[in-house]
Amino acid sequence: MTVDHSRAPVLEALEEYHRGGRLGFTPPGHKQARGADPAVREVLGDAVFLGDVLASGGLDDRLTRGGVLRRAQELMADAVHAEHTFLSTCGSSLSVKAAMLSVARPHEKLLIGRDAHKSVVSGLILSGIEPVWVEPRWDAVRHLAHPPSADDFDRAFEAHPDARGALVTSPTPYGACASLREVAEVCHRRSLPLIVDEAWGAHLPFHPDLPSWAMDAGADICVTSIHKMGSGLEQGSVFHLRGGLVPPAVLGLRADLLGTTSPSVLILAGLDGWRRQMALRGKELMGSALALAGEVRAAIEEIDGMHVDDRSDYCGPDLADDFDPLPGVIDVAGLGITGFQASDWLREHRSIDAHLVDHRRIGAQITHGDDRETTGELLSALRELGRVARRLPRAPEVAVPSPEELRMEQAVLPRDAFFGPAEDVPVERAAGRVAAEMITPYPPGIPAVLPGERLTKPVLRYLRTGLAAGMHLPDPSDPGLDTVRVVGEGAG
Repeated sequence: MTVDHSRAPVLEALEEYHRGGRLGFTPPGHKQARGADPAVREVLGDAVFLGDVLASGGLDDRLTRGGVLRRAQELMADAVHAEHTFLSTCGSSLSVKAAMLSVARPHEKLLIGRDAHKSVVSGLILSGIEPVWVEPRWDAVRHLAHPPSADDFDRAFEAHPDARGALVTSPTPYGACASLREVAEVCHRRSLPLIVDEAWGAHLPFHPDLPSWAMDAGADICVTSIHKMGSGLEQGSVFHLRGGLVPPAVLGLRADLLGTTSPSVLILAGLDGWRRQMALRGKELMGSALALAGEVRAAIEEIDGMHVDDRSDYCGPDLADDFDPLPGVIDVAGLGITGFQASDWLREHRSIDAHLVDHRRIGAQITHGDDRETTGELLSALRELGRVARRLPRAPEVAVPSPEELRMEQAVLPRDAFFGPAEDVPVERAAGRVAAEMITPYPPGIPAVLPGERLTKPVLRYLRTGLAAGMHLPDPSDPGLDTVRVVGEGAG
């Protein structure tokens, strides 16, 4: 196939739809903004509604004979060296579930790094797949988890030869990366597939100074959130496939099972346009972003009490294998404040939002959408924060457990614990009981408690003290964590 990356099939079809003056007696019911609430039109603008057309029987004909989506997916696959690509308007939270269901069936085992996102745990709950947790490489000094090593996965396969494949998260939201080529080789020696949750890595294929991209490293399935580090709209996700270990028809069936029958053309157009932008100008744009990030990182290092985590902090023996500098993770512990306080102050006083927040860090993500004007505002705000931090109230201390204390026994399958008989117990009496819910500090969205894990005092103390210090826990049934939902007596 002759590939012309100057084309954008979805955008071109949308343009033709408007040029042809089509009149739809189909959903969406707003009928090209005419029926939308005037106040909504004023805030969103009519362009949003004009781009919101029916995909089949609107953007394309009833039988999709124009091949609009097929051609867009073929171009996306070529741009990132994949053999097959699926565009999703339901976010990578759905895409990773489709990938998991394509590799393992209910009650079969899948090796998974325990630093997985909550969407992976949701996939376990829905599918009934049995997780074999592979421990991350813990940095006990910085209280950070880095992706498991290839040797970690090799040992897990030796202990569980009936596992159907592996899933690793790389990069992490902090920018730490696994040696994907080595992990893929561990899987392929056994003729088993590797899934990479590369939600934070949409930009990686487009510059040689960035960490290796999953498809180039030999992964079988890769899930990417285009909205995180790319130019797509929220919920824009892509999953790619290569090799013969996972049939594309199977992955397509699993995606169809979970996906919406009403995909957003707005989101598809964003994905299509981002691919064209990166295929034509990706190296230039990412090179500029890397240079700008380097300047910002150097400037932040000059602020007393702040440190930008770097390759030397993350990479080395028993740590990560590679590092992405664009997440811009800033350690504010030297200011005597928490990341929660820093994030709240920046939002309230300087109208700046941090993307990642924990007990000692904030993330100042730099992308190709930034310039010296936006980063100048960031640096000005951070310098002011550095000056006022000492006057901020002392935050409650977060009792962060040791790596050994963080890990709890998986006593019951996540699906069985989540859907089985359950009760709410006071948090003071929850230790020793089996959790029936997820409890996830967000962001970054890595669960501290999974359904089926036997709760311990150190983890519960961490969550309670974190909550008191400003941690956001969006998913427990009791937002105040006075009670915890656990498996009923006699059930686990």
